[in-house]
Formats: sequence, structure tokens, C-alpha cells
Amino acid sequence: MDFEGQGRAERLSRLIITLFGAVGLVWGYVIQQFSQTVYILIAGVLLASILTIPPWPIYRRKALNWQKARPEAQVTTPGSEPESSKKKKK
Repeated sequence: MDFEGQGRAERLSRLIITLFGAVGLVWGYVIQQFSQTVYILIAGVLLASILTIPPWPIYRRKALNWQKARPEAQVTTPGSEPESSKKKKK
């Protein structure tokens, strides 16, 4: 999933959850059952999860091009010096 895909997935999940929450609130008020509001909201969360958690191709349209690894990468720990900067004593 690329950066734009992450933003797209987040916007979609917020939209779905908000719509299902509003519809659930109105429906629960009309029939005077708060449990129906909760069930509709849970359905919205499940739908948003199914649509946004897996890495669907719609979220991978602009993949990042990674740089190739350097052939002689030297890994140093904090506080230690690389081999080339150490002075050799005779």
C-alpha cells in the first residue's frame, strides 16, 4: 500500500463509519432501540475493515521506487568508529 493509498483507505473508512453511525442513530431513534444503532455501527465497522485493511490493488496504484542497496554497506553502532577512520599503529 502506498502513501496515497493509505490516505484513500483512511478517508473511505471514516466515511463508511460516519454514514453507518448516522443511519444507525436515526434508525435507532425511530424504532426506540439503541441496540439497533449499535448493530448498524458494528456492521459499518466490519464493512470498512473489509474494504480498507487488505492491500487491495486500488490502494497500490503509485508504488514507491526503492533505491538499490549499496554493495559495501558498513554498519556501525553508536559510539564506534568505522574501520576506515581507525588509525593503525605499527
